[in-house]
Amino acid sequence: MKRLLLVGGGHAQLAVLHALARQRPRGVEAVLLTPSPWQWYSGMLPGWMAGHYGAEDCRIDLRPLAAAAGARLCFASATALDADRRIVHDDAGASHDFDLLSLDVGSLTDTRALDAMPAGTLLPVKPLEAFFSAWPQRLAAARAGQLRRLAVVGGGAAGVELVLAAAQAFHRAGCKVALALVAPPGGLLAGHADGVRRRVERRLTRAGVALHHARARGTPAGLALVDGAEHTASALSADCVIAATGARALPWLQASGLACDAEGWVVVDAGHRSRSHPAIHAAGDVCTRDAPGFARSGVHAVHAGPVLAANLLAALADATPAPPQRYQPRPRSLYLIACGARHAIASWGPWSAEGRWVWHWKDRIDRGFIARHRSPPARAV
Repeated sequence: MKRLLLVGGGHAQLAVLHALARQRPRGVEAVLLTPSPWQWYSGMLPGWMAGHYGAEDCRIDLRPLAAAAGARLCFASATALDADRRIVHDDAGASHDFDLLSLDVGSLTDTRALDAMPAGTLLPVKPLEAFFSAWPQRLAAARAGQLRRLAVVGGGAAGVELVLAAAQAFHRAGCKVALALVAPPGGLLAGHADGVRRRVERRLTRAGVALHHARARGTPAGLALVDGAEHTASALSADCVIAATGARALPWLQASGLACDAEGWVVVDAGHRSRSHPAIHAAGDVCTRDAPGFARSGVHAVHAGPVLAANLLAALADATPAPPQRYQPRPRSLYLIACGARHAIASWGPWSAEGRWVWHWKDRIDRGFIARHRSPPARAV
């Protein structure tokens, strides 16, 4: 009996559960270690904030998928990995040994520059489940007049979507809240075309969002903005600061014995196997690859999932495995940026477009993803 340990219930791991449900390989004990029965879909979080979705629309129940896959569920978070001894420890005090390991544990929001802020001010976007729990409290505070100024720190698509979603949420609730987006100098939607940035800037202006090109720093007095050229700091008053400041690796990965890069991400090959421990696979935010176009994005996690599943099943087979499948990132990815109201901006290389039709396009893709993974697949005959 071989033990396959799945740690984390991220986007790529869904493909593994579906593959196990279809094939149900013999002689395999599968275990899914995850802190929650829910897999929250980040693509729908801004739409949920804006009031277009209920929380139940944005999550996938892992329990029926695990049951169909024949996987035993353990609700706990991994806290340590000994890659050489093939043991994972969790926060419930249990240890899990394995023959084959699949890591899809995501990442943390990198709040190191903001952590000195007063308690209760900072709201990181990850972990997602914590954000889904905390945002209704911030919205209630705004309704009660206790939250009058909100800032979002982060110049990527996530920061743009979150501040525009907050603007829509406050508008629907009849709240007057001053909104600001803080993006690093030259860092608003870095990697996107100029046309996309111009479209986004128009939407920010229309929503009444003040855009600050500065580096944000947390201090005991609140949020400080540091000018890139003059290195002078100014205060930005905010009752709540949402951090969409990029990803940070879980701290226990670097102590695991796995080959990691300088920032603590697990280094994998094109088949998403660890470069140092071939019995360990990783996908999603937790890993890094030396490949053009590869980035920490739900797009890559979803597309890498079938490759991860195929290589895990091949490694579990008794026969001599075929050469591993490879995931080749596309040279460019399509981004559909939600703009709070039922309006979105499409970005694909030098091309961009916007309108309600783009939002409906995004809505159809997002709802389709949830629907595909809510029902376990039929077992292959």
